Amino acid sequence: MKEKILKKEIPIEVSARHIHLCQKDLEALFGKGYRLKKLKNLFQPGEFAAKEILEVNGNSEKSLNFRVIGPVRKETQIELSKTDAIFLGINPPVRDSSDLKGTPSAFLIGPKGKIKSKQGVINNWRHIHCNFKEAKKIGLKDKMLVSIRVNGLCALTFHNVKVRVKKRSRLCLHLDTDEGNAANIKTKGSGEILLGEEGFPSSSPSFP
Repeated sequence: MKEKILKKEIPIEVSARHIHLCQKDLEALFGKGYRLKKLKNLFQPGEFAAKEILEVNGNSEKSLNFRVIGPVRKETQIELSKTDAIFLGINPPVRDSSDLKGTPSAFLIGPKGKIKSKQGVINNWRHIHCNFKEAKKIGLKDKMLVSIRVNGLCALTFHNVKVRVKKRSRLCLHLDTDEGNAANIKTKGSGEILLGEEGFPSSSPSFP
């Protein structure tokens, strides 16, 4: 008997390259005592796009502008797509947010200074945000891997999507710009969580 496939609609957001700063690096780039200026709130509670933009340079003469996302964190983290990384001459690993040990560094250029990050450049593992109530209702568990189907002209299924369950999160799939382009999603869209025969159950393997 075939296992039943659960299809649960989920909103999708495409996350363009951006940077999270620690307070020490924020002050080195923008001045002592500097505080981020909010541009707009983001879908995930407590997070916001700041007005500040930084220039990021890798191992080439080329650079790209990165939007700063607040609030400040304990450690600076630079998130970008594979295409961005190739342009900058960086080879970042696919990692969970905050899993930064051994990741590449980059030069950050602000209005008051230029620094080299100790590490922190990653291609963020495509992931689902959800809270405990949403996770229980759908049948998701923290760190489990699932599949997401996106329908339409460029229909495809993303496998190995990691679930992140936190108290204040809201249900949403985050893709980078390469993944969004592949699915023909510019900024926002929707898809289906597949649990069962076509998806990855809670016993699915994890990857380094």
